[in-house]
Amino acid sequence: MVTMVNRSILLRLLGALVLPLVLAGCGAPLSDSWDGYRTGPATEQGSPTKARTSPRDAPEPPGPDCSLVKCVALTFDDGPGTYTESLLDLLDEHQAKATFFLIGENVAKHPGVVRDELDRGHELGNHTFSHRDLTKMSLAAAQRELRKTDAAIKKATGEEPTLIRPPFGAIPTSLKKTLDVPVALWSVDTLDWQTRDTKKTVKAAEKVEPGSIVLMHDIHESTIKAMPRILTDLQAKGYHFVTVSELISKPKPGIGYGTGQHPATKN
Repeated sequence: MVTMVNRSILLRLLGALVLPLVLAGCGAPLSDSWDGYRTGPATEQGSPTKARTSPRDAPEPPGPDCSLVKCVALTFDDGPGTYTESLLDLLDEHQAKATFFLIGENVAKHPGVVRDELDRGHELGNHTFSHRDLTKMSLAAAQRELRKTDAAIKKATGEEPTLIRPPFGAIPTSLKKTLDVPVALWSVDTLDWQTRDTKKTVKAAEKVEPGSIVLMHDIHESTIKAMPRILTDLQAKGYHFVTVSELISKPKPGIGYGTGQHPATKN
């Protein structure tokens, strides 16, 4: 009888010890598998920070085949600026990708915005450091303008720009021969920099055709106000919004492109 009582007491004691361990084990996988937040380095107060995530951390899904469907490349020069973040939000709402041609001086002022542009899946291009006419300076000076901007973008994002757009679309042949990236021009100029008029910018965008590269500027509030209508109208017409490199498909260094692929393109 004593032996049976001792065994009973022992089993109860073991059960009391094991149960909390089992419950703790049930909870652990929830913490290990939870992907919504990742702990980062502790803040000054000792609490973990949310790690900054980026689309670059995951493989990009394949974009549309612009030789088979209607595509357009929306491009924005002279930023980043005060209104760029608002534009990025609008593009996200329409699942639209764009290409930003950046002024090196502005990159140095707003490096976080430039990182955000890349993190949201947009393409970055070099628009010189101080927006000077490359045809009115020496080859060495023009190269310095481009190198300084490359360096500013790489410092901000860790990556170099994939395209060049010369100010005013003007680039000397001697400079083109030295480039290791393509030159992006345009086929639709909205003249938003000149009119600063939202309705006129929307009207100008109606000239878009499959394969168009559209020139705009994200430093003007009137352009940002035009974007909801432009995006909605073009989507209603069946357009896909892609980057310049996606539109062209395998652009070649030193070559200037004003348009890209369209459904009649023969590969």
